[in-house]
Amino acid sequence: MADLPFDDVRDFVNADRGFVAAPASTAVTAEDGSVVWDCGAYAFMTAAQCPPTANPSLWRQGQLCARYGLYEVTRGIYQVRGFDLSNMTLVEGERGVVVIDPLISTETAAAALALYREHRGDRPVTGLVYTHSHGDHFGGSRAIVPHGTEQDIPVLAPAGFLEHAVAENVYAGTAMTRRAVYMYGAELPKGPAGQIGAGLGATTSTGTISLVPPTVHITSTGQEETVDGVRIAFQLTPGTEAPSEMNFLFPDHRALCMAENATHTLHNVLTLRGAVVRDPRIWAHYLSEALAMFEGKADVVFASHHWPTWGQEEITAFLTGQRDLYSYLHDQTLRLINQGLTGPEIAEELTLPPALERTWAARGYYGSVSHNVKAVYQRYMGWFDGNPAHLWEHPPVEQARRFAADYGGTDALVAKGREYADADDLRFAATLLNHAVFAEPGHQGAREALAAVYDRLGQGAENGTWRNFYLTGAMELRGRLAKVRLDTANPEMAMALTVDQLIDSLAVRVDGPRAWDTRLTMDWHVTDHRRTWRLTLSNGALTYRSTPGAPTATTADLTLTLTQAQLLTALATRNLDNVTTEGTPDTLSRLLSLLATPDPDFPLVTP
Repeated sequence: MADLPFDDVRDFVNADRGFVAAPASTAVTAEDGSVVWDCGAYAFMTAAQCPPTANPSLWRQGQLCARYGLYEVTRGIYQVRGFDLSNMTLVEGERGVVVIDPLISTETAAAALALYREHRGDRPVTGLVYTHSHGDHFGGSRAIVPHGTEQDIPVLAPAGFLEHAVAENVYAGTAMTRRAVYMYGAELPKGPAGQIGAGLGATTSTGTISLVPPTVHITSTGQEETVDGVRIAFQLTPGTEAPSEMNFLFPDHRALCMAENATHTLHNVLTLRGAVVRDPRIWAHYLSEALAMFEGKADVVFASHHWPTWGQEEITAFLTGQRDLYSYLHDQTLRLINQGLTGPEIAEELTLPPALERTWAARGYYGSVSHNVKAVYQRYMGWFDGNPAHLWEHPPVEQARRFAADYGGTDALVAKGREYADADDLRFAATLLNHAVFAEPGHQGAREALAAVYDRLGQGAENGTWRNFYLTGAMELRGRLAKVRLDTANPEMAMALTVDQLIDSLAVRVDGPRAWDTRLTMDWHVTDHRRTWRLTLSNGALTYRSTPGAPTATTADLTLTLTQAQLLTALATRNLDNVTTEGTPDTLSRLLSLLATPDPDFPLVTP
């Protein structure tokens, strides 16, 4: 840590460059008056001296991410930063303004747009661009494109956007959102001993998520679109930081948007909240392509997080370092895989080249070398490391009970765990004390001892998400279970789903054992799509197929003829009033009664 160039203040200069104004009030509230975001919550981070409860490198990153307000990137391009985990970018056109990435919540998006308009005039929104399919880049979209304006405002997104947005935020949305509470530390108190950021930004807002479906799809690299007189040249980058993502150049502004493919941190190959494992090989490839494709065409590069980089030489160095970072992690992990090392072993051995180690933008504030190389291992080799002892291990509670018995009971296990903690072997102390908690969840000594270890691990971590996971885990052990504030299954999200995606979202909720002996079929003739979906439940599995037009001779238990809006209402209320039905009306209720209700607040560090 002492070798890091703390005297290099270029990031601070760039983070402050172009500042226009801060909001008059730092609090953003929902309709019920609850605070969903507070720009000023990190005012304590203006202290130059890092406290003993924080890693100095992470403290520096937190200071940079704590800045907020309206900033000018270049002529005609502005960013609102510090209003959410991500940035909102606004590009002025001939009649109004094109918005890029409308944050997580409609409330923060509305506040960001209002700040822009306060200082740049009440310009209408004339376009919306999603850089990629993660919720912090589309959740506030309904504040930008209100109901009834969809026909007037083009919404641009990379190919596959809606499919992947749904897969990540609906199918496994409950579990991912739950883990995100720990990853971003949104429920932790803000302060030197608590939440000081997440590396990629401060934390996540807790308002209303929405999703306005795209109307213009970017399907190939080199595609150009003009929105409100603003020319945009696109580079598709699927499979990088998101399954559906794109970079793009504003040729007339000489400004390049790198989405989330190049930020001022080592990013995640597999995010701690859970996701499909990303491909650092293709990530590096697309960064190489961007270097060649946009060489000499941009004087500033900006992204969906952090602060811009100005100057062609600086841009080249920044993108080259990011490219080499992901390429090195990928290739060196595979080299060690082929020498017989497992993921945890590689995580202990692999270090970055000295030049990257000393580059602030390559530091592991959000992703980390440790969990990224394990993710590369998982991508190629899966969960099994080849050791048959790991093929059929006991689940955590049963394993923990055996550890406790072998150590002479839970008290003895706790005592041994404290010995390791006192010797500063916090990693093994956490292992033993975790077994103690799982062996006897009500053992207060075990819970407090593990919480104390998590405090120390978290406050020493350079990685923001590691810190938040440790400290939120400690909070859970002390009796306060962090709550999920974001609802990824709200009506706004459901309205954006296709009929196929709606059925898929039902299928993943079927309680298989309860449905083993139930067989039913339904035809949904959705008139505004002029298609019929045949749903079949058998052997606990809900499957479907669709065909054009209305059913000709149906053999279904129930046939519904309705619009997609009526279908959403029927699924939410089980009410078939104003719906044309044929067959046994209670078939829909029978199916819905077999669906499990996800638990958004399940514990993570206790059984």
